[in-house]
Amino acid sequence: MSDGLVKAFSFILFIIIGILLKRKFTSKDEVNGLKKIILLLALPATIFIALLKIKIDYNLFLLPLLALGLNVFLYVITPTLLLILGVTDKPTVNTAKLLIPSLAPGLSCFPFILEFLGDNYLAKAAMADLGNKFFVLFILYLIAIKWYYINQSITQQPIGEKIKNLAKTMLFEPVNLFIIVALILVFFGVNNSNLPIFIQEILNRLSYIMSPLVLIFIGLSVKIEKKQFTQIFSILMLRASLIIFTLACLINIFGVEIKSDILFYITFGLSACSFWPFAHMCSIESKEIEVSENKKTFNIDFALSILALSLPISVILILSILTAGETFSNFNNLLLLALSLFGLGVMIPLQKWLKNGAQIKDRFKKIEES
Repeated sequence: MSDGLVKAFSFILFIIIGILLKRKFTSKDEVNGLKKIILLLALPATIFIALLKIKIDYNLFLLPLLALGLNVFLYVITPTLLLILGVTDKPTVNTAKLLIPSLAPGLSCFPFILEFLGDNYLAKAAMADLGNKFFVLFILYLIAIKWYYINQSITQQPIGEKIKNLAKTMLFEPVNLFIIVALILVFFGVNNSNLPIFIQEILNRLSYIMSPLVLIFIGLSVKIEKKQFTQIFSILMLRASLIIFTLACLINIFGVEIKSDILFYITFGLSACSFWPFAHMCSIESKEIEVSENKKTFNIDFALSILALSLPISVILILSILTAGETFSNFNNLLLLALSLFGLGVMIPLQKWLKNGAQIKDRFKKIEES
């Protein structure tokens, strides 16, 4: 078995371990304690190390823009997907609109890009992720705050004051402090190997625990109801189909012929939903402790369910495409795959529409007979 498959199965197993450990975590505070370790220690260390490893290549600066463009496209199209699926609950809609456009390539596609496409494409993926990171860290945070103000009818502060307060909040967040320091060090040519050995050791050990802790936390927190499962599965299938269709069209229009490049774009685009929007939602939730569930800005349980399903679905799709060799570097095969995933996405709501239509027809028939 390849390292990529081993890693994929280990990711899924960590979520299962979290689910199995639910009974051992008897209070919400215990789960929140694990979340704080992730947000305050493991995640900042991981991002810091990743930034120090980036080697700036001016020929790759287009990739962050492409990734950012994909984020924006998904953000714009998500309300239409939710309308197709009949999702109308406001907190649930807000949750999906924040999560669906985000990408988490570090967990879901980086290992497989390295395994199947090599170091060069892993470097490209890391560069592209800069655009995605800007979107999920900054743009989605601003959107979340704006929705919170509107939802709770809070008078928005003047733009100057808002930017000032946002800058303070973001500056003193541990993750953001690590990002700023890392970018300054990269600018002066400092990389991970230049740091003192004991600092490297601390950061590396914190980084090692990040992925397992995140996945176990998702397993501990997830509550997937039958209705939620069908909704989320449909949303993720439609998301994947639109990503493949859009990227396939762009690849065809711009005449990309190198098969490895095509596989790289498709697999990066199929990355799972990011953990970052969930962190923004948790920040908003802490301000809405006294607010009833139906009046909150976001649905945290629904967010956790999306994260729990998004990773294994993305991993399965990415592994299927990469293990198929050059099959999905063909435009027609990509269109066929996109159409198949779209069919899976609309299958469940279509069944409901047909069932409801049949019920309405039966009611009219009974009325006529009476």
